[in-house]
Amino acid sequence: MKKNIILIGFMGVGKGTTARAFAKKYGVYNIDTDDLIESKENKEVKKIFEKKGEAYFRKCEQETADWIEQCVTGTLVSCGGGFYKVNNLKKLGTVVLLDASFEWIHNRLKTAKNSKQKLAKRPLFQDPKKAKKLYAEREKAYKKVADVIIDVEKLPLEDQLKEIAKKCKV
Repeated sequence: MKKNIILIGFMGVGKGTTARAFAKKYGVYNIDTDDLIESKENKEVKKIFEKKGEAYFRKCEQETADWIEQCVTGTLVSCGGGFYKVNNLKKLGTVVLLDASFEWIHNRLKTAKNSKQKLAKRPLFQDPKKAKKLYAEREKAYKKVADVIIDVEKLPLEDQLKEIAKKCKV
């Protein structure tokens, strides 16, 4: 795989889960933009939001996108929910949207084994009403920038992986 695969979608849709499973199945590297930012800043995303604000975090996302564009090839990149706004997204690789309804995502997070942890690490999901409004704002934008759309509500994980591999020619 020469071209990167860039997984986007709303927070909690399963980008990390899908990325890890895809990397294992197809023997590719997987990186996560939030993990990269946390590593560089030596702070959790939640703390970055609290201490420096969302605008600073978005600046970190753009720096991460610039680094990926310059330095990363043949890798699956799972992105934070707002990463789709970086100005060079299309230059990073094939953009794959993991798509699901807000209700499905919220239910996935609430019923996960580590539900409290999953919700706690998503600062923009602390208020479900605000999160739903944010989802509504982002939904069309995600679809507009995506090269490939995978409906994760209708496809089991294994089928999602096959579909991504087929559409991205892995």
